[in-house]
Amino acid sequence: MSARAAAGAAYARVRALLPCRADLDAARRRPRRDLVAGLTVAVVALPLALGFGISSGLGAEAGLATAVVAGVLAAVFGGSNLQVSGPTGAMTVVLVPIVHEYGASGVLTVGFLAGLLLIALALARAGRYMAYVPAPVVEGFTLGIAAVIALQQVPAALGVPAPEGDKTAVVAWRAVEEFARNPHGTALALSAGVAALMLAGARWRPGIPFSLLAVVAATALAQAAHLDVARIGELPAGLPAPSLGFLDLSATASLLAPAVAVAALAALESLLSATVADGMTVNQKHDPDRELFGQGIANLAVPLFGGVPATAAIARTAVNVRTGAVSRLAAVTHGLVLAAVVFAASGLVAKIPLAALAGVLVATAVRMVEVGSVRAMVRSTRSDALVLVATAAATLALDLVKAVVLGLLVAGALALRAVARNARLDQVPLKDDLPEDHTDEEHALLAEHIVAYRIDGPLFFAAAHRFLLELSEVADVHAVILRMSRVTALDASGALVLKDAVDRLHHRGTAVYVSGTRDGHDRTLDALGVLDELRAQKRVFATTPEAIAAARADLHRLVPAAATPDAENP
Repeated sequence: MSARAAAGAAYARVRALLPCRADLDAARRRPRRDLVAGLTVAVVALPLALGFGISSGLGAEAGLATAVVAGVLAAVFGGSNLQVSGPTGAMTVVLVPIVHEYGASGVLTVGFLAGLLLIALALARAGRYMAYVPAPVVEGFTLGIAAVIALQQVPAALGVPAPEGDKTAVVAWRAVEEFARNPHGTALALSAGVAALMLAGARWRPGIPFSLLAVVAATALAQAAHLDVARIGELPAGLPAPSLGFLDLSATASLLAPAVAVAALAALESLLSATVADGMTVNQKHDPDRELFGQGIANLAVPLFGGVPATAAIARTAVNVRTGAVSRLAAVTHGLVLAAVVFAASGLVAKIPLAALAGVLVATAVRMVEVGSVRAMVRSTRSDALVLVATAAATLALDLVKAVVLGLLVAGALALRAVARNARLDQVPLKDDLPEDHTDEEHALLAEHIVAYRIDGPLFFAAAHRFLLELSEVADVHAVILRMSRVTALDASGALVLKDAVDRLHHRGTAVYVSGTRDGHDRTLDALGVLDELRAQKRVFATTPEAIAAARADLHRLVPAAATPDAENP
């Protein structure tokens, strides 16, 4: 390819990831529905943005900045018409240890690097691989995230200072011990009341934003009764001026691993959310590569305004769909409404009790878990149950990316075992492949000296050892015919095991004939020299009848007693 052609292909690839006229046309179809949906999502997103910003360790203002900037940019550049982005609980779980180790500037640098990685993934067309993540991994991942989010809220819900540490379960337990030494029920009552109102309200009237109503009620109660509870505190009246001052090039190498983890989580959660949004509609379908590109642009910009790394939010996306959104205008409206709150109502936001936000996040964690789906997954097969439990447990004990990798490894190992069990070596009768003019006596004689085996399924590393053991147990016969037309997959391990089995049979004086090898498998067999000796002996055939005829001819030549009456009296 010439340099000009390569440049043209690169331009076409980038152009395919950018906004197009169709996006603008979609926004013009039903603007009123999109505006109403965007306002509703903003009402739901406000307490979540504040809560996740505080949980991440960078403060409520970071959560708001993320919701505004990422909400608008990911909507404009992303690959879904219905996706809503911002700070999420899953991302918060990843960010907490980064804050502990590298501080606020480290988190901002990680977010910037993650944005670059997401754009690189989009250009590499990596979005399509989301389809290979098994459902039990996703369910276990969601269950583990919900548990971690709930545990993170324990100190604020109990009204005690957050203990030191980066292990969520340990920090939560220390907070409980601190509360037991000096119990006081004000913060606990506020958080429990907010969570209860949200959960009950969601069952009673799902369309009403009870999260905002509960936070407003808790704030009004705390102000009227002069309750001694920790509050968010003073917020800046507006977004900070964009700045690259957080970038520390000398620390970039050490931050690369956390950035990979953040980018992987952003890609996974965003593509999962987009898939969920598609499933809730009839004629919507997202572009996975463009979605990665949009999340990359958002994460490049968010750190400039002091925000935390962002990703698509499944809960807010679901609200957006349920309230009638039809285009990107709804998500853009959500970001602009939150921007208005930042500029006009920062003083009111500062008075919200931290315990109220803890209640919001606890209720959110509870609603993240689809009990019926988890129960069905656990009951389906033992393998699915094991993958789900392993992923959820790893999410609690490790970080989220490691949990997903572990879940994929367990799922892959179990899938390989299941596939390997489908590989069979069956003895098959010769009669079906013999000409009709043979006598019953010759059929019996041939069957006594020639055995045919059919290999069904994949012959690869996971099944090869069992295949070798079975073939090595073949009784003493003159010839073995291996029928390979039904071999669905063949790798180097399987080919080498086949070669070893053929060599063992040769050493025992048994002739081996092969029939029906597929064109796609010949390359592997030839590269490893599996059939070289058999081809030299003219014992490789396209069909089984040809192989039987050759074995029969050899049998008549080498075993004179095998001559049939018909052969003696032509």
